[in-house]
Amino acid sequence: MQLDRQLLALKQLVLSTLDDMKARDVQVMDVRDKTSVTDLMILASGTSDRHVKAIAETVAYKAKEAGEAPLGTEGVAEGEWALVDLNGIVLHVMLPKVRDFYNLERLWSAPTLVSSQPARQLAAG
Repeated sequence: MQLDRQLLALKQLVLSTLDDMKARDVQVMDVRDKTSVTDLMILASGTSDRHVKAIAETVAYKAKEAGEAPLGTEGVAEGEWALVDLNGIVLHVMLPKVRDFYNLERLWSAPTLVSSQPARQLAAG
């Protein structure tokens, strides 16, 4: 399943901005098969709380300038973990220690649920 042109253009804008802002350890995850909230999650690290804030604010500004205004932002004031919701893309920018602690890459790469039966039924079967 391919991404549509608009989403690909937004992805390129985000990645280009992250590169310009010297974000580190950028990861793009296709989460369409795991959630209906978004299509892609992009994770990046900043070197300080100011860097995290600047990256998130710049991505939000550039997206708005391109006609893709963010649905919202979270955590920008604190700067340890900022989230920019661009609808088809959710960007997480974190300090390395926060990113290591939450390990979103592992969380979103976990296998999908194969059964919703109660545990006692699974153990008996």
